[in-house]
Amino acid sequence: MKKIKLTCAHAIIKHLIAQKILIDGKKEQLFAGAFGIFGHGNVACLGQALQENQDKLPTYRGHHEQNMALTGIAYARAKRRKQFFVATSSVGPGSTNMVTASAVAMSNRLPILFLPGDTYANRMPDPVLQQVEHFNNPGITQNDAFKPVTKYFDRITRPEQILQTLPQAIQTMLDPADCGPACLSLSQDVQGETYEYPEEFFKERVHNIRRPRPDDFQIKQAAEQIKKSKNPLLISGGGVFYSDAMEDLSNFAIKHNIPVTQTVMGYSTMKRDHSHFLGPIGGLGGKAANNLAKQTDLAIAVGTKLADFTTGSWANFENPDFSLVSVNVSRFDASKHLAQSVIGDAKVSLQELSNALGDWKAPDEWHKKSRDELKNWNDYVDKESGPTNQELPSYAHAVGAIYRNSDPTDIAVTAAGGLVGEVVQIWRPKELNTHETEWGFSCMSYEISGALGVKMANPDKEVIAFVGDGSYLLFNSDIYSSVITNNKLIIVLCDNGGHAVINRLQLFKGGKEFNCLFNSSKAPNLVPVNFAKHAESMGAKSEEVSSISELEEAFKRAKKSDVTYLISIKTHSYEWLEGSAYWESPTLEMPSTKENEEALKLHKEGKSKQRQGV
Repeated sequence: MKKIKLTCAHAIIKHLIAQKILIDGKKEQLFAGAFGIFGHGNVACLGQALQENQDKLPTYRGHHEQNMALTGIAYARAKRRKQFFVATSSVGPGSTNMVTASAVAMSNRLPILFLPGDTYANRMPDPVLQQVEHFNNPGITQNDAFKPVTKYFDRITRPEQILQTLPQAIQTMLDPADCGPACLSLSQDVQGETYEYPEEFFKERVHNIRRPRPDDFQIKQAAEQIKKSKNPLLISGGGVFYSDAMEDLSNFAIKHNIPVTQTVMGYSTMKRDHSHFLGPIGGLGGKAANNLAKQTDLAIAVGTKLADFTTGSWANFENPDFSLVSVNVSRFDASKHLAQSVIGDAKVSLQELSNALGDWKAPDEWHKKSRDELKNWNDYVDKESGPTNQELPSYAHAVGAIYRNSDPTDIAVTAAGGLVGEVVQIWRPKELNTHETEWGFSCMSYEISGALGVKMANPDKEVIAFVGDGSYLLFNSDIYSSVITNNKLIIVLCDNGGHAVINRLQLFKGGKEFNCLFNSSKAPNLVPVNFAKHAESMGAKSEEVSSISELEEAFKRAKKSDVTYLISIKTHSYEWLEGSAYWESPTLEMPSTKENEEALKLHKEGKSKQRQGV
């Protein structure tokens, strides 16, 4: 076998470049690029390898390790896990800054390859700069923090180890059932050490994401269960995107006459004008979906992990005869809460389940009820998000203004905070694949960084990031990244005076306003922030508006801009769209106020409706 002598760092990059993937029959690079902030733990060896190969694996400069990784994660989601990024940092705070981003990827089942620098394998210069020492276990470094938040972790202490571990990391990220972040912690000295690698390691390899088909017996059992249902409901999750199963979902719903709700991560898997579209379900959902959820005798969950905001903390299904069929490529997700599992790819599973159902259809009365519920809810949302002259518009007014003036292909991006729920209910998809959010880990600061990744994946579409002032103040440097890389974003900044949605929860639980809004904090010298000027200082165009009509006109100007454009508007701190589902959150069992007593009463009422099981 022929061999080639390379440093470990160069061998890693050469192997990554050799990986290809088929997308719509066309061969593409599996790794779209790398994000990096260089320091003494990765600049001399891995950094040089990236520099020498930048024509094949482009490297983008980050401004914060967490947010550059979030951009890569958003790119992978927008590419439906078919292409992904590398994120590299130095040893120390650079690497630990990426741990939060890794948790985002882990929670959302999204791929990214972390290559943080680590301490010296030979331990000769220990303790090195930025090393965290464990007195009783010298083998532990700060990079061990990645272990709970990665699907694959290895520490590279010899250059030949990558022969076995790098292909395993790649296969983990490509696995539809076990997809998630991988981390290879690179000892600083080993990056520069040489080894005679077999040439076979660097030959082009073409990948394709497999489609595991479901077991015949599971399909038969699920079909029998569905046929007993009188009021079934489909729940479409993010797995429908990753399986490219939107058309199959539509065909299944029409053929079997079943209304379709969506999770936050599965939103825009169906268009708003589809005959069986019912909108978002759960804690962030609308009354149309949640009213039917409370009555349904069977939910068919497709490609969702069934998180608490989807299920209303499992209190949203009140029918005593309720049962669950869960279609998921992951055994773990498919087997939750006493479900009849169908473990397989969403596209294939929907096709085979439809064949097993034959001509069976749900009753027309149930479908008609779903249409009536949806009309009522749409009328409410249109009214609450319509034009207004009130002094401080609500989030809904601001989102509605953008939605009314958006093009069908415009993509809305949200994460964390109160905007997610308002956007998901108002941004009823005019086209497929037009809503992207991060709700698995609910990570503030994803909004702008994530929007950048979505834009990089969709350069020909307008990407609109909805962000609150709290998230903006947390991280905003990727405005600069978007400007210098010519990835234009439209950023709608709703300034409601702090963390208003948590202030809402604080009050709902019977507490007093404290430390969430700026006005209830102990800051002795509150000063207003001019977000528009701040964004302008990073090269963006910007303006501050004071009314919904001004917002609409500003958005039209932003659409015409060829550079990132931020629009700032002050919004109401206390006005929200109506909630329609229970969500369990910590509640004092020893109330000290009347408000606490009411919160405890509602808490117990919700708990009493929770579905039992694990």
